[in-house]
Amino acid sequence: MKIAVTGTRGIPNILGGVETHCEELFPRIAAKGFDVTVIRRTSYVQDELTEYKGVKLLDISTPKKKSFEAIVHTLRAVWAAKFRLKADVVHIHAIGPALVTPFARLLGLKVIFTHHGHDYDRDKWGKAAKMMLKLGERMGCRFANEVIVISEAINAKIKELYNRNDAHLIYNGVPQPNFIQSTEYLKELGVEPKKHIFAMGRFVPEKNFHHLISAFSSLNQPEYKLVLAGDSDFEDEYSRELKKLAKDNGVVLTGFIKGEKLHALLTHARVFVLPSSHEGLPIALLEAMSYGLPVIASDIIPNLSVDLPQKCYFRLGDMADLTARLQDFLNNQPEKMTYPMEKYDWDRIAEQTMAIYRKFYKEK
Repeated sequence: MKIAVTGTRGIPNILGGVETHCEELFPRIAAKGFDVTVIRRTSYVQDELTEYKGVKLLDISTPKKKSFEAIVHTLRAVWAAKFRLKADVVHIHAIGPALVTPFARLLGLKVIFTHHGHDYDRDKWGKAAKMMLKLGERMGCRFANEVIVISEAINAKIKELYNRNDAHLIYNGVPQPNFIQSTEYLKELGVEPKKHIFAMGRFVPEKNFHHLISAFSSLNQPEYKLVLAGDSDFEDEYSRELKKLAKDNGVVLTGFIKGEKLHALLTHARVFVLPSSHEGLPIALLEAMSYGLPVIASDIIPNLSVDLPQKCYFRLGDMADLTARLQDFLNNQPEKMTYPMEKYDWDRIAEQTMAIYRKFYKEK
């Protein structure tokens, strides 16, 4: 069976939650003997790889324009899956790319659609884009052979909206933590072990990093620094203003990092913060939990579904509450916490996904 994967910018080392999901999941599936090709967007690729950990890579160009790139690339990817790769199954990730699900079905492909979140709730999209994203969600939920959802909240909503009652609940995952004892990277950044508040993600409005910076600046804790890891896909007014706000408040910006640099910051952070207004099932939060970090998260449904202790949540948009939580954690919280992580194991998630692929064997 040949499986083509689209809806992601690509792997490896490309910023994004869907990209991290695919980078962890598909090498595990390829290792079990499945023929997997991830179709990448050329504009995000910084390497000349044709294979990564057993996963084949196919690069297809697409215009790097926020409103068009996903749909244009997915159309081209589905065409390539059918006529170039001779794929049996196309696995589409996210609701925007899912708009082409009927087209893939018309070409005779089996379609698996993974719903990563209601992206039309993101602040960056205008009215027309939100309408197209909602249509993509509808097309994916109505016409995909199999639907995967990454959280109970998404599952409940597609049951209500589209009467899709047979979706497979398969969570996002997190790899085993890689504790880095060296503090060399921290020294490069000018921060000390257990003396930095850490957050990571794209520089987009719904991540609410501007709220975190404001809360940090109001703390009476001069010995601590705030470190933000990440960047924007598209430089815009918000990302420029966020970087200026960060600079004016002494925030350390690392840019997009992965591997040992990221692991070093997670190993030595004092507390991790996720202040966002929109998530699917946040991989960044799961990763911080895997390192045993004290975490503070906004009280949106996807974050609440992780079942953190109540003291780990603050009211979304409530700056005083966020500041108070930070102050309390810095003053009183023990350095390490233990969270139940069993259902977020990538090996388990790969097995659950492969069970869906195997259903198509029986149909032949």
